[in-house]
Amino acid sequence: MDGTKMAHHRTGMNSALRFNRMELAGSLGDLGTILPLAIGMILINGLSPMGLFLMVGLYYVFSGLYFKVTSPVEPMKVISAYAIATGITASQIQASSLWLFLFLIIIGGTGIITVIGRFIPKPVIRGVQLSTGVLLVSQGVRLMLGTSKFQALKQAAEPYLSVQALGPIPLGLIIGGTLGVLTLILLDNKRLPAAIVVVGAGVLIGLLWGTREGFQQIQPGLYPPEWLPYGLPSTTDFTFALLVLVIPQVPMTLGNAVISNADLSIQYFPENGQRVTYRALCISMALANLGSFFLGGMPMCTGAGGLASRYRFGARTGGSNLMIGVIFIVLALLLGDHLMGVIYLLPMSGLGILLVFAGAQLSLTLLDINTRKDLFVSILIVGITLASNLAAGFLVGIAVAYALKSQKLNV
Repeated sequence: MDGTKMAHHRTGMNSALRFNRMELAGSLGDLGTILPLAIGMILINGLSPMGLFLMVGLYYVFSGLYFKVTSPVEPMKVISAYAIATGITASQIQASSLWLFLFLIIIGGTGIITVIGRFIPKPVIRGVQLSTGVLLVSQGVRLMLGTSKFQALKQAAEPYLSVQALGPIPLGLIIGGTLGVLTLILLDNKRLPAAIVVVGAGVLIGLLWGTREGFQQIQPGLYPPEWLPYGLPSTTDFTFALLVLVIPQVPMTLGNAVISNADLSIQYFPENGQRVTYRALCISMALANLGSFFLGGMPMCTGAGGLASRYRFGARTGGSNLMIGVIFIVLALLLGDHLMGVIYLLPMSGLGILLVFAGAQLSLTLLDINTRKDLFVSILIVGITLASNLAAGFLVGIAVAYALKSQKLNV
């Protein structure tokens, strides 16, 4: 076989969908991002568990088949965090999904996003990635300490465990610390992948010490999805969704879910990640949110944090998406809304460990920044993000990055 044929052969092998332990382990990597926010919107905002997780599964499968490389699925964080904190209605969340479809299909279908992407400097992308990484680590630690918004609303560190502490030590810290040590030991172990151990141990803990809320009521069957489960949103819902939910979400979506995510995908998959373009990401997210509008799911996106987590825990191909996607689809169709009895088995602290390692992996992308000005921009974005939000950090970072191109300014 000559060199050209060997190169094509290697490329074909690399781009093939794989289904093995490492792909399965990596597919579990962004559960820490999905589940806490999804559970919060189901319990507080009244979203349909069946519709939400069915759309998550369908989006996973679609992304895996199209992009061929591993691709994350995440909630739109600005919208979901606001929804959980304020208790807005399911119809208002549903309306935001349709607005997002319209916005993303326009900027993706026309190619406007490609033009926007050309003007985003590299230190801004790294700043968005570092900021997202820091937020993920912080949220992971909160889940272990029991101080996240969802846990505060439930007034329990581990709402679905019957035991909250061993003596003076909170159980979440014990579970999180133990699973953290196991993750460090097994992170590069291909025979016993870390994410499978973390999720498997979490489910076992849930079975042994869980409240088993909803578990006894599980009734397997065939549950078809309900079309427009909350009816059509009103004009007031659409107006509220646009002004309060969608406009604040858009800069973060462009910075993290599109530009930062595409950049990271090319870093991880220089040969096979060429389909992960700004335009393709926008159109895929648009279609996912259109589905969420009709099936009553949550607003969804991709994200650099989820990609970093899936990659670090072993996922490389779209096969990881197909495996986790089919799991969600099967659970939704066979268990309907009763599938929450399965979801509740996973301790919050176990999900927190997944977030900590995802955030740390994403933050390390900063290592290729080697000038003072570029590093200043990235760190500035982190500071603004922590003080305000990622959208503000992204926009200010762009302005400062261009200002620092002047030879007259130094840091």
